[in-house]
Parts: sequence; structure tokens; C-alpha cells
Amino acid sequence: MVRKYKPDEVLDMIRQAAKKLKRVPSKREIKNIADACVWLFGSWNKAVIAAGLQPNRSHSQRMYRRVSTKALDGHLCDSISEAIVDNWLTESKIFHTRNTPYPETRHRADWGVGKGDTFIEYFGLAEDSPRYDRSIEKKRELCRKNKIKLIEVYAKDLYPKVCLNDKFKQIIQY
Repeated sequence: MVRKYKPDEVLDMIRQAAKKLKRVPSKREIKNIADACVWLFGSWNKAVIAAGLQPNRSHSQRMYRRVSTKALDGHLCDSISEAIVDNWLTESKIFHTRNTPYPETRHRADWGVGKGDTFIEYFGLAEDSPRYDRSIEKKRELCRKNKIKLIEVYAKDLYPKVCLNDKFKQIIQY
């Protein structure tokens, strides 16, 4: 049996989740009210807006439609999140290249550091699509096969606070 929610209840649940998470929750984080949001407000994002919050990226902004952003060092990044990582590398004085090719494939890593033995990938769409998740596994396998260290960065490493020091401690040069 599906519980019926009142609009104010749904909005309060979204606000409470945002307060707890210290960011706007995704639809998958509050699955129990997702259908109610669509029923009452027309969509998840409309419910988030009604709660007084700024929605996360919409389906139209996912992997099929990229928003290019220029990082501080001039690198073109496929998203604001990638620019945050690129800027962090620049500000930490870590030499890096963009779109580094994986050996013997058409795959590219978001960044290469060192002598080509370390790749950094921002997996911002992990768990958003099976195709993307298969691509993550393929990149992990390519790194294992080619003895390349892979540093995986996720949205939780950037939001609500950038937490890359621990993630990149093995490449920080003191």
C-alpha cells in the first residue's frame, strides 16, 4: 500500500533531508517520497524548488549533454565538478594533463598525472546509468591491466565541501 502524503509533509521531508545532508538530496536518496513528488508537484525538481531549494542537475544535463567550463589553468572541463578538481590540482601545483588516453583503447582519463602512471577520473554519474557504470568498470580493468594507479573522484568528494586532500595525498608533492 502506498502512503498518501500532503504537500507540506513532502516539502518538510525534502528540507529535513537537505539539512541532514548539508546539500540538496537526490531523488534516489528519498525514494519513499519520489512518486509523491511527481504526483503532487509534477516532478522531483519542481518539488525541490517548492521546498525553496535549488535542484540538482536534471536528466537533460546528464552525460548526453555536457556543459563545458574553463578551469583556472585554461583546461576545458566537461562540468563544473571537473573544473573544481582541475582547479584543485592547479592550486596544489600538481602538473596534470586533460583527456589522457588509456593504452590501446579509445577511452580517455579525465586527468593524467606523474609519468603516465596515475590517472584521475571524476565519476560524477556513477549509479545514474548502467552504461556509465560499465564504463567505470572498463576503466578500472584497463588500469589494472596496464599497472596504472586510478584515483576515483565522486560527487561526495566535492559536495557539500571539497575533500580532495586525502584522495590525492599520494600525488601531493611537499
